[in-house]
Amino acid sequence: MTTVSEIAPDLFRISTFVPDFNLQFNQFLLRDEEPLLFHTGPRGMFAAVRDAVATVLDPATVKWIAFSHVEADECGSLREWQQLAPNATAVCSLVGKLVSVDDCMAVRPALGMNDGEVLSTGKYRFRFLHTPHVPHCWEAGLLFEETQGTLLCSDLLHQSGDVEPSTQADVLERCRQVLVEYQQGPLANYLPYSTLTEPTLQRLAALQPKTLATMHGSAFVGDGARALRDLAVVLKEVLGPQS
Repeated sequence: MTTVSEIAPDLFRISTFVPDFNLQFNQFLLRDEEPLLFHTGPRGMFAAVRDAVATVLDPATVKWIAFSHVEADECGSLREWQQLAPNATAVCSLVGKLVSVDDCMAVRPALGMNDGEVLSTGKYRFRFLHTPHVPHCWEAGLLFEETQGTLLCSDLLHQSGDVEPSTQADVLERCRQVLVEYQQGPLANYLPYSTLTEPTLQRLAALQPKTLATMHGSAFVGDGARALRDLAVVLKEVLGPQS
């Protein structure tokens, strides 16, 4: 079942729970003059996500289709979305555009963004943050909506289960449990821990986001800076070098 919840003004969380994975797959839809969809979901979820978008606005009017990195749940149905929405342009890092997206993902050339560039959708402004290998992949990037203070943070703060759309409760223990569980099986090293991890999370914390909109699990509403700094500690403890 796919649900739609408004987690910030004009920002809607579209969520599909997959029991076999005990996991929610979330997309985020911004209603504005130029609507933006962050994450497409896997190709197999296209119809469900499209129908959910239609409860908020006409899917054919989506202008921007953004994502962090090249992965099925991030941009697996990009082609289907661009065929449905004739003016839709993919938004990703410049690295993503040059290395993968224009060649094998997008119907039309993507907007490849450099670190710090801003995309305006009307009354909202999204600052692009190039975050190589955070959460993962060379081309990774995130979007920070400056008007409301929402960080679209991809796989950061990943939580399992069919959880609430948003919460003000601490989600770090949920995240820790996922990382520890994944390290015991075939999904080990899901998030890399590198020399870039700590400084990138501290840079994100400095933005002082009010909402952390994660791909998997509840959006966290509250002191986003503290949550990101705490996440840096969790990642180091679970994934960092062991003494």
